[in-house]
Amino acid sequence: MKVHLQDKRALKVAMTALAGAVLAACGGGSSTPTNNLPTGVTQVSATVYPATTVGTGATAATQDLLTGGIGKTGLGGATPAYADSANPTAAELRRNALYSNYRGILDPSVGGGYGTLYGPNVTAAGAVTTSEGLIPGREYVAVLDDGSGRKRTVIAVQVPDSFNQASPCVVLGASSGSRGVYGAIGTAGEWGLKKGCAVALTDAGKGVGLYNLMDDTVHKIDGTRATRTAAGALNFFAANITDAARTAYNALFPNRLALKQVHSQQNPEKDWGNDTLAAGRYALFVLNDRYGTVDNPVPFTPENTIVIAGSASNGGAASLGAAEQDSGGLIDGVVASEPVTEMPTASGYGIQFGGAAVTGYGKTLADYTTYGNIYQPCAALAAGAAMSEVSIFNYIPLVGMTARATARCDGLAAKGLVSGADTATRSLDALNKLRAFGWTPDNDPMHNAHYALGNGPILSAMYPVSYGRFPVEANVCNTSFAAVNVATGVPVAVSSTALAQSFATANGTANGTPATVVYNDSVGGAKAWQFAISPSTGVADFGLDNALCQRALVTGTDPVSGTALTAATTPTKAQSDAVRAGIAEVVLNGNLRGKPTIIVSGRSDALVPVNHNARAYAAYNKVVEGADSKLRYIEVTNGQHFDAFLPFSGFDTRFVPLHPYFNQAMDAMYAHLKSGTALPASQVVHTTPRGGTPGAAPAITASNVPPFVAAPVAANQIGFAGTSLSVPN
Repeated sequence: MKVHLQDKRALKVAMTALAGAVLAACGGGSSTPTNNLPTGVTQVSATVYPATTVGTGATAATQDLLTGGIGKTGLGGATPAYADSANPTAAELRRNALYSNYRGILDPSVGGGYGTLYGPNVTAAGAVTTSEGLIPGREYVAVLDDGSGRKRTVIAVQVPDSFNQASPCVVLGASSGSRGVYGAIGTAGEWGLKKGCAVALTDAGKGVGLYNLMDDTVHKIDGTRATRTAAGALNFFAANITDAARTAYNALFPNRLALKQVHSQQNPEKDWGNDTLAAGRYALFVLNDRYGTVDNPVPFTPENTIVIAGSASNGGAASLGAAEQDSGGLIDGVVASEPVTEMPTASGYGIQFGGAAVTGYGKTLADYTTYGNIYQPCAALAAGAAMSEVSIFNYIPLVGMTARATARCDGLAAKGLVSGADTATRSLDALNKLRAFGWTPDNDPMHNAHYALGNGPILSAMYPVSYGRFPVEANVCNTSFAAVNVATGVPVAVSSTALAQSFATANGTANGTPATVVYNDSVGGAKAWQFAISPSTGVADFGLDNALCQRALVTGTDPVSGTALTAATTPTKAQSDAVRAGIAEVVLNGNLRGKPTIIVSGRSDALVPVNHNARAYAAYNKVVEGADSKLRYIEVTNGQHFDAFLPFSGFDTRFVPLHPYFNQAMDAMYAHLKSGTALPASQVVHTTPRGGTPGAAPAITASNVPPFVAAPVAANQIGFAGTSLSVPN
């Protein structure tokens, strides 16, 4: 007879109560539990959000948990205004952070499905309403630290008024990307709040922590700005640098900024899983603190509360990491959309696609990102990667970068890294190298947009520094971060208004709002990566020398000569050793402890390629857990990493959103945990792009994004035989 999880919980609760009664009857000590804050957690605030009004203006005072008081209409409209744009209040910053984080993850356009397939007005059951979708409740903000005062992980537990004490559930929403605490509000947050679950959001040690080295100012936990001294215990992040060292650095490199994930010297990625678990423990504390009684101070425990870890991208990685590290049985199920899986090995398992063996798979983020950063701008010029429309999708010619991309091809050829006598053959060789390294033909048209939007340069600059725990003044690979002149790329003083609003506008990376990747050794003076002139080539080629240096940090060898790094090379062997040690700290182990798990990924994802991530992890998990594995893998055709890009010309006609599949996966996981409904089988979901005219694609319908099914037909089944995952076309 099959025993449902809820039945198992009821049995465990009953046995615990019986044991306590026996202990008391026999004269044993008191078995009454106490409700204590988790170790390292300090509660900062508790706020009631009644959600009784809707307003998009600067004077709107009432907020809610999901939309910051602006509702479905506000999230789909223009950026809410500040009463004083140079001095936004904490409440205004929260509202705008919810706005920007929601739109940074989802497609907010009506034609893309906002308001019909998903959105605040769409109920948990999928019904489209005219409601603004505000969700009243309470929000509890806390900080997790390791005693150093520099970890500063922020947790926000949202308890909707609809929380059902008789059927409790908690959703753990680690932020996607490098975003702040509200980074998963549109995914885990919206799903959980609509379901009446408490939602534990966390930045997992990332977040918008911009430290201005020029004036020693920081973000406070609530997003407002202050000097490091004035912020005190509420300081979110400041570089670990003395005033004397800061003064000396500023004299040489003025107007630079430090980023928390990059320069905290904590390698925060290693703690993503544990931070997610800490958020879950804090959520249970909050629930018990609010609803507990004298007779029953701890009514909610892991045994009687459904806990789902669900998020996207880096948040999906944190969800998987939390499940792997959950020795206490806190998490019941996992949903990870396009997760960065950080594979520990490419040995012992394999991937078959369309009946053929895949040869490049299972590499870490640092490995494939720094490799792609070298070749993508050249590969983007290949005929197979070219797009006909002039749009953000075909970004390189749009912004006049073709000459620089051609120079990158020339520089690679001169160093023997690509072959061919002209740009056409060199770019094709670069594209073929990317395919051999694990990208697929489905990714070909994405290299153009991904590189020109800065994903390669940004991640290649950020992650090695984070892994190596280098201080801000190290300028690893002659790279730093600053606001820049948009026309010349020269570092400039960051706008005080931009800095004041950055908690709401920035996403934790160096994407230009306001921090940008700067190459200090560019010929003629420091410039942003787009404008950089490499010393070895003397031409504007997007900083080939810096890209090669970043690659060497990850591999330990010179990418041109193939020789091992030494104490005299740039970078040094010691620097590379530190980076590789940091990478070893963040890899996953593939053991989900038998927890039911659904991974959803888009086949066209060029940022987090499926061969290095979702496919690889699904295969490795089957090898590690064997028959105990409860992982299901859903691969969506025509799905790519950024739903927020779908309104752009070229994206709108070619790709479909992944978000509906995240929601469906969460529904399936909840039904499994609540009622014992079988999880769907692993499968490929074949979608239909909207097509039409780029920039004016027809409105999406449910037929474009058919649901995955409990039992797919044989042609769509993802199987596992021997040690290989088998994915059909």
